[in-house]
Amino acid sequence: MKASEFAELLLLGAIWGASFMLMKEAVPAFGVFALVELRALGATLCLLPLVYAKNQGADLLRYWPKLLLVGLVNTAIPFCLFNYALLHLDAGLAAILNATAPMFGVLVAYLYLKESIGWWGVFGIAIGFAGVVLISVGQSVNNHGFESLLAVFAALGATLCYALTASYLKRHLSQAKPFAVAAGSQIFTAIILLPIALFNLPSTMPSASAWASALILAFMCTGVAYVMYFDLIAKIGASRAITVGYLVPLFGIFWGIVILDEVLSPSALIGGVCIIVGVMLATNAFALFRRMLYTKAK
Repeated sequence: MKASEFAELLLLGAIWGASFMLMKEAVPAFGVFALVELRALGATLCLLPLVYAKNQGADLLRYWPKLLLVGLVNTAIPFCLFNYALLHLDAGLAAILNATAPMFGVLVAYLYLKESIGWWGVFGIAIGFAGVVLISVGQSVNNHGFESLLAVFAALGATLCYALTASYLKRHLSQAKPFAVAAGSQIFTAIILLPIALFNLPSTMPSASAWASALILAFMCTGVAYVMYFDLIAKIGASRAITVGYLVPLFGIFWGIVILDEVLSPSALIGGVCIIVGVMLATNAFALFRRMLYTKAK
C-alpha cells in the first residue's frame, strides 16, 4: 500500500468516525427522520452524477426492487436507529458499537451463506459479544435508565442491518455496479422516508451549527465518503479497503473527546477493546495485516 493510499484510508476513517459526532450534534435539532432524509438527499446529489458518468445508470433500473430493499435495510432503518441511539449515547460509544457490524457479518454469512467461521472466528465473536454485554451493563448501571440500554440495542440493531445487507449483496447483487448500489440505496431511502420526515419536521428552525453538522454529514460523511471508499477498493482491493472499519471507532472516540468533551467510562473502554479484538479475530484481520506488512516489506 502506497503512502498516499494509506493517507486516504486514514482520512476516510476520520470522516466516517466524525459522523457519530455530527449525528450527536444534529439529531436533537432535526429529529430522527428528518435528519436521515436530509442525509440521503445530500448523498444522492453526490452519487447520482457519478452513476451516469460511469455509465452505471442501467443498473438502477435493472435492480430497482432489490435496491429498494437495500435502501430500507442498509440505510433507512440503521440510520434511524443510530440517530435514536445518539439521543442517549456518547458519540464515541456509538462508534464503538458500530464496530460490531463485521462481527455480525461473519455470523450472518455463516447462517445465510453457509460460510465457515472456524474456531478463531467463534472465539472472536464470543469476545466481541462479551464486550457488548460489558457496555450494556455499564450503560444500565452508570445512567440508571432503560432508555440508555435501549439506545445500545438500537445501535446493535443498526449494525445487524449492515450485516444482513452484506450477505444479501453478495448473494443477490454481486453483478450490480457499485455506484448504482450506493446511489440506489440513498435514493430509495429518501423516497421511503419522505412522508415520515414531512410529518416529523422540527417545530423550530435548527441552528446554524446544527445545519452545518447535518450538511457535512450528508455530503462529506455519506456522499464523498462513498466515493472515497470505492476509490480505495479500486486501488488496493476490497479486503484492504474494508480495514477502514477498524479505524472508525478510534476516530469516533477521538472526535467525541476533542470536540464534544466526552469521557468514556472504564466499562465502555474495556468493552470497546473486546469488540475490536473480537471483530479482528472473527474477520481474520490479523492475518490480513501480516500480509499487508509482508507485501510492503517486499
